[in-house]
Amino acid sequence: MLKGRHLIEPGDLTVSEIDEICSLAEQMNVDPISFQDVCRGKILATLFFEPSTRTRLSFEAAMLHLGGTVEGFADASYTSSTKGETLADTIRVVSSYVDVIAMRNPKEGAALLASKYSPVPIINAGDGGHSHPTQTLTDLVTIRRLMGDYQGLTVGFCGDLKFGRTVHSLTQALSRYKGNKFIFISPKELCMPEYMIKMLEKNNIQYETAERLEEVIGELDVLYMTRVQKERFFNEQDYIRLKDSYILDREKMKLAKQRMIVLHPLPRVNEISPEVDDDPRAAYFKQVKFGMYARMALISKLTGAL
Repeated sequence: MLKGRHLIEPGDLTVSEIDEICSLAEQMNVDPISFQDVCRGKILATLFFEPSTRTRLSFEAAMLHLGGTVEGFADASYTSSTKGETLADTIRVVSSYVDVIAMRNPKEGAALLASKYSPVPIINAGDGGHSHPTQTLTDLVTIRRLMGDYQGLTVGFCGDLKFGRTVHSLTQALSRYKGNKFIFISPKELCMPEYMIKMLEKNNIQYETAERLEEVIGELDVLYMTRVQKERFFNEQDYIRLKDSYILDREKMKLAKQRMIVLHPLPRVNEISPEVDDDPRAAYFKQVKFGMYARMALISKLTGAL
């Protein structure tokens, strides 16, 4: 039973609950008209204490497609927090008006704190470098929709794996399904954190590492791209030496399977060349739309509408 629950991190959901949400999201994608009134009379608050485009608009579009309404803010400078109001008091006030709250905050742990003071469901829309559970649901819905399942896959994560919260969350989620293997493609400076590697080893999950994308792209069913940031390097020469290895272009795509899909949490900078956009395996803009359906399904379940 998901009604009234908070979603702070992907681990808050069981495997069966994830499957339930993903199945509902697929139904909504196929037949959106049947769900256009399920949240009529319900209100979503979007409390975004740091900038966001895709996530905030995706939540708002999701609630509107369900027949509900939205209120909130996209800039904390226009809120009472500038007067010194605590997050706890903000949540106490806002939860008096609405049925569900989606919140992004730059401070890790903010969503968990908010959940302690809210009688309505809190959905973590990103809290610093900690977690972004609805992006993980978005990724899972996309993989299942395009690949038919999210088990028995070889999944490559490429770019900044050290600081990428989307990478960590999706790896943890996919680790719960049988037969998945991971290939982590990054410079040594931005490799997967030790706690993630220990988690994989503890659970006897296959993984390998690589420094060059072209060496392993042919093995992948899913390629998850992220940005390699120059500022993460101590040595500019190392960045110059490696940076082109993490730009996905037409030549690298020639080495990939015909059924591989390319995902990216967006925004991209230069890590995927625009020439890849027309490749049928480029799924990152489809991923955006599937994200709206994932959030529609989640909102419906947490509010008890379905």
